[in-house]
Amino acid sequence: MTDNNTLSGRVAVITGATSGIGAATAHRLAAAGASVALLGRREDRLKGLATEIGAAALPVAVDVTDQDALNAAATTIRSALGRVDLVVANAGVMLPAPFESAQTAEWDQMVSTNINGLLYTARAFVDDLLAAAADGKPADLVLVGSIGGHTVFSNYAVYTATKAAVAHLTRGLRADFGPRGVRVKNVEPGFVSTELGDGMLDGGQREVLAQMRQAVPPLPPEDIADAIAYATAAPARVNVAEMIVLPTVQG
Repeated sequence: MTDNNTLSGRVAVITGATSGIGAATAHRLAAAGASVALLGRREDRLKGLATEIGAAALPVAVDVTDQDALNAAATTIRSALGRVDLVVANAGVMLPAPFESAQTAEWDQMVSTNINGLLYTARAFVDDLLAAAADGKPADLVLVGSIGGHTVFSNYAVYTATKAAVAHLTRGLRADFGPRGVRVKNVEPGFVSTELGDGMLDGGQREVLAQMRQAVPPLPPEDIADAIAYATAAPARVNVAEMIVLPTVQG
């Protein structure tokens, strides 16, 4: 791959941009030359991130589980930045609990965000991606999954099921859109230092997660952002289709 490793002139959308992998990816893509639309629910954080990044950033407060609101956000982004050619569907939640005692509202939240949110995000921007590819330009749809899509963790059955769905969704969309020039990717992090899991209701699982992160020191989110930047800056002929990014000691 000898082409210039740059994202200059690209228009990127990052969901879940208020913290963690999303915020780090926004910084990384902007540093590589992309304009970035920052999507998330916490408007104050989005505005703060946009201030840090500068003129290349557009904060757009939206809940990815609301399809109508997401479609309206897409219109706003096109008006401000132009046609989107890089989408990082990163928004997600992790709310583990014993199956027999879990609050089922947490199941609904994981399915709504981790699956429906990715579907709605992809649908909102797929016409842009197809148009970019038809013009011979790179076009990327990045779905952020998890090592949990391949691995069994006790009391994480619903969360890992949503991430397994992301993995298979990526393969299906790759079959649909790869022949039309859109690169669909699944980036699957292992332990990363983020806010993921902070909202879980089960106190016992919060303690278990803290112990897991002590046993396996997590990666900084910038490592995942670097992986996303590498994969999307590759020449248009190359699709880094599936990428698992782990702390070395995790395996």
